Order: sequence, then structure tokens, then C-alpha cells
Amino acid sequence: MEVVGALVVILAIFALIVLFSAIKILREYERGVIFRLGRLIDTKGPGLILLIPFIDRMIRIDLRTVTLNIPPQEVITRDNVPTSVNAVCYFRVVDPNRAITDVENYLIATSQISQTSLRAVLGKAELDEILAERERLNESLQKIIDEQTEPWGIKVTTVEIKDVEIPEQMQRAMARQAEAERERRAKIINSEGEYQAAEKLTQAADIISRNPASLQLRYLQTLLEISGNQNSTVIFPLPMDLISAFQSNMKDLPSVVGRSDNPANPEYVKPGDSTGGAGEEKAPDPATDPGSRKPTLKDIEEETGDE
Repeated sequence: MEVVGALVVILAIFALIVLFSAIKILREYERGVIFRLGRLIDTKGPGLILLIPFIDRMIRIDLRTVTLNIPPQEVITRDNVPTSVNAVCYFRVVDPNRAITDVENYLIATSQISQTSLRAVLGKAELDEILAERERLNESLQKIIDEQTEPWGIKVTTVEIKDVEIPEQMQRAMARQAEAERERRAKIINSEGEYQAAEKLTQAADIISRNPASLQLRYLQTLLEISGNQNSTVIFPLPMDLISAFQSNMKDLPSVVGRSDNPANPEYVKPGDSTGGAGEEKAPDPATDPGSRKPTLKDIEEETGDE
């Protein structure tokens, strides 16, 4: 009896093991690929799945989107700039049967295809395109990878370039280029502002020239603006008419000074002065006329000696 009881217990345990191996439960996002004696039967799930023990074998497939991180790839662009680029790829299994039977490991295969496609696509682009046209490159990568993984039952939904690392020398060169571009734009904007300001000033001058009173009002407004600030220096602008009249008087000044009846003239002779004038006889010069020179003591001694 004891031997029979032991056999019953062993058979019960074996039956439970067989029962648990025959019953499978799949979640909503899982599918089971069933092989019976090595032959593909069907894809089942989700829910409760019954298998024939020791005959059927099931492989679980996750249908959720997989996030695949593409490691950094050393790429030389078309303009011979070495860069290090990494990306991320999003894909999911749409055909579990082909994902199992057509490729050994669809995760590793998709990763390798993504790395190869990343180097191939970015190697045909220039550095400026990689930095400025990422959306176009992402679409190109997604299309290429999806075409290559489609026979495996894989659908690539998105490929995004994450980071682009360039040499430090190239970074400095790009910084100088960007600075020069900003300076060029600033000069253009400044020139356009000066041009527009000149046009407006010309229009304002035309309007003010029609009425002289408007210039006086503008003059008073300028004084009001200056007095509003706490300045110790006050500038009084002078009208151009006053300055032009002063300049015309200065031009006539040499002709007035050169007249003979002008006291500022060096040759001016007062009326009634006997020592000057053109009609008066000038006094003899002792240097040129010896007779007009007064006798000195030496002259008197010489005359006495002669006698």
C-alpha cells in the first residue's frame, strides 16, 4: 500500500507539471508563435493558450514599440569633416511569424542595419546639412531602415539623430563664421535704418521749410527737452539766417578796412596833420643826407685841427 501511495503522489505531481506546461497565458501585447514537432503551426494570443505537452513549443513575441539606441558612429561627411553621431530608432513587430522564422535575432539585426544606414546616409551629407536639415535626414534614415527590415516583419516608425559631435577646432571656426554673419546682418540693418532715417529727415525738412514758424517751434521743443534733463550745460542753437548774415558782413570787412578814410587803415592820415599826407614834404633823412645831420664833438675837433 505504501508503494502504491507513493506512485499516486508521483503521478499527481507529474500531471500537474504537464498541465502547467500545456497552459499558457499571453498578455494583450504578446503573441505566441507555436511550433509542433518543429513545424510552424500558427500565431496565437492573447489570452489562454493550450499546448500539447512535449510536442508543441511556443515563443513569445512582444508587439510593443521597441526603443533602440544606436551607439555613436564615427562618420566622415562629404566635406571631409570627422563627426561622431548617435541616434535612436523606434520599431515594432508587425508579423511575429516572419520575425521568428526569417531572422535569427531581430533586435540585433535591426541594430546593425541602423548603424550601417546611419554611417551611409550621413557620409553623403555635408556638415551644414547634418546640423540644419535633420528632419530630411531622419526621414531618409527611417525609409532606408524600414525597407531593409520589412522582410523580417519589422516596422520602423521613427529614426532621430540625437547628438552630433565635431572637433573643437571646427567648433571655433563655426563660431567665428557665425559671429561674422551676425556682424554682417547688424551692419545691413544699421545701414537700412540710416537710409530710412535720412528719408524721414528729408521729408521733415521739406515740411518745416514751408512755414518758418515751425522751425521756431522745433527750436523751443529742443530747449524744453534739454531743460528736462538735469544738465549743467545748456546749448543754444542759432538760426542759420543769423549766421549767414554774420558771414556776409565778415566778407565785406576787408574792403572797408582798405579804404583810406578808415582809421583802421595804417596809411590813414588825420585831417590837418602837417607831418603826414601825400601833399606834405617829408623831413630829410640823416642817413641819406649828410647836410641835415647835426655836428658832433668829433666833427668840431677835426675842424679845429685842420685850421
